[in-house]
Amino acid sequence: MDVLLMLLSLALGVPAAVACAYLLGLTLLSAPLPTPPRSSRRLRFDVIVPAHNEAAVIARTLQSLARLDWPAEGFRRVVVADNCSDATAALARAAGATVFERHDLSRRGKGYALAHAFAASAAQGWADAVVVVDADSEVSPNLLEAFAARIENGGAEALQAHYGVLNPLASWRTRLIEIAHGSFHVLRSRARERLALSCGLRGNGWCVTHALLRAVPFAAFSLTEDLEYGLVLGLAGRRVHYAHEARADAEMTSSAQVALRQRQRWEQGRFALVRAFTPRLLGAWLRRRERVAFDLLCDLLVPPLSYLCLHVLLFLAVAGGAPLAVPALWPGLAAALACVAVLVVYVLRGWALSDIGWRGALDLARVPLFLLWKLRVLATRGLREWVPTSRHP
Repeated sequence: MDVLLMLLSLALGVPAAVACAYLLGLTLLSAPLPTPPRSSRRLRFDVIVPAHNEAAVIARTLQSLARLDWPAEGFRRVVVADNCSDATAALARAAGATVFERHDLSRRGKGYALAHAFAASAAQGWADAVVVVDADSEVSPNLLEAFAARIENGGAEALQAHYGVLNPLASWRTRLIEIAHGSFHVLRSRARERLALSCGLRGNGWCVTHALLRAVPFAAFSLTEDLEYGLVLGLAGRRVHYAHEARADAEMTSSAQVALRQRQRWEQGRFALVRAFTPRLLGAWLRRRERVAFDLLCDLLVPPLSYLCLHVLLFLAVAGGAPLAVPALWPGLAAALACVAVLVVYVLRGWALSDIGWRGALDLARVPLFLLWKLRVLATRGLREWVPTSRHP
């Protein structure tokens, strides 16, 4: 019994301690970043909006892009109407956007839509870089300036703006998502940028140059195509720079059922990439001592925060009971309490960076309900293919 308790404590404690130590290090490095010098404003961008039946929101997104603080002759708004059966294409044309219509039911998903748009942009030879903005988003006017400044002054080839929540006050669920974005997007990205690592691609508000697309072609067609391509770039020794002063805010659903399907897709896609990329990233680090690859490996292996919280709570329960049978195992309880403390600090730092205020802090009391909901996500049968998010006008 003593040996079994010791092995169980180690099996739970070592992964929890390593993951929490990684998050603590990032938290300590999450101070504000400097803003680079302004660009010459000469670069040209194709701002690509992949859209599948987005008639309810596409006009709002294109209006936001029209307000970009960039020379009008220096960017184009491009909508990929991907397998649409509604008025998305017509509404996009009426708003003055260039529209690519794509009909291919055998290759469905955002990755295929992006690959189509990137190839079309490259063939036209007009743009220096492409920017990806989701069809349910609004962007800050300085988005292109933030990207151009880093391309010109820092040699950046891949960039990610802050990915925020457009409707954080819609429900307690969207407020918790905003806090989670403060931890996952702002905190982690600031720290990794400070260490000259890759902040990764987040799916919305990212940019790559055509020179990079020629060197590392885009061929990411998984359920989480953004994360996949960010990992491919890391394996190629290219990092994603964090453009902290710009943002792309997407509408988050307050519907539990829609959120369940979204979370299934994101987390199933992430777990698939863990299986596919762990040996490749580990090999890149062992062979070439690639810092970027090693950090991407660490980030990939740290589970989503809710699952890490559940793991730490299980560790705490075991570590709290083990000393009753084996007094020598009390250090395990101290380690479990330290992990809990780290997670509290990490979440509170994310809340502070989210700018959502005290109302969001009060919603943290709902975290136990959210954890129970995540157990439902874990227990629900996964998706076999990409499924679009439902929109409401």
